[in-house]
Amino acid sequence: MTAASRAGEDVEVPAVYRAPMRSRDDRVRGGLAVERALQTGVCGVGGRLDRIPDSPADALAAVDAVFGERMARRLERFVSASEGSFVWTRDADGFLWLGRITGPWRYDASAEARDVDLVHVRACDWLDLPVEASAVPPGVHETFARGGRNWQSITRADAARLTATVWKSRTGG
Repeated sequence: MTAASRAGEDVEVPAVYRAPMRSRDDRVRGGLAVERALQTGVCGVGGRLDRIPDSPADALAAVDAVFGERMARRLERFVSASEGSFVWTRDADGFLWLGRITGPWRYDASAEARDVDLVHVRACDWLDLPVEASAVPPGVHETFARGGRNWQSITRADAARLTATVWKSRTGG
């Protein structure tokens, strides 16, 4: 959680992350993982494993062994994000979607998850519709404009507060 100031009072707002959900396996067409995530109510990262990990620690060790330390650190950041954190993703048409993490890490070994390389997942409540570009906080636009396939924190000072405002206006809470 990060603290944001509104009208001089400190208000706790959840952290906010960019979740491109784009496989590092270039054989996986872009957009498929995002489509699956929105349909199944998850957010996640790739890193298919031959053996289903029993725990986040087991997954981190396996990802380190198969893909290296850098990818294991990326997975660790994803696993350690607080429940209630906000997540932004972008679909194949360029629309931005806002979600909120609602569950712990799990490994999805289904054929569908493996096909799109979205196997390390967490439950996520997504808004029913993408957010209009004009309502998306500038820090979110900036983060996606840089490109990349990494799960990462959106650190612009006002991103968390503005994201919380978008969420509240769409959900009432």
